[in-house]
Amino acid sequence: MRSAKFHIGQVVRHRVYPFRGVIYDVDPEFANTEEWYRSIPAEVRPRKDQPFYHLYALNEREGPYQAYVSEQNLVPDPENGPVEHPEVRRAFGEYDDGRYRPKPEIFAGGLH
Repeated sequence: MRSAKFHIGQVVRHRVYPFRGVIYDVDPEFANTEEWYRSIPAEVRPRKDQPFYHLYALNEREGPYQAYVSEQNLVPDPENGPVEHPEVRRAFGEYDDGRYRPKPEIFAGGLH
């Protein structure tokens, strides 16, 4: 099992789809349902043996939501600034250089 490339609080964007978000949790490998996994078209379905990230995501057309994304489909996104998602303000503090500082009182017990 390899270690995660991205970190809690980091701002990232999807490599293909038009959304960006803040990482709030990391699974060392796929940990969602098989139904969710099979709903992804086979030609773009990611490998399961890589980190998967939980994001407070924002799509300009759809607004805020939560996303579950494979590492291969994420890239850093520090140049576009903060992410305007209501959960980001609850879970994170200061934003600096592409990353939010997690609030210890929120992350101490885990978010799940």
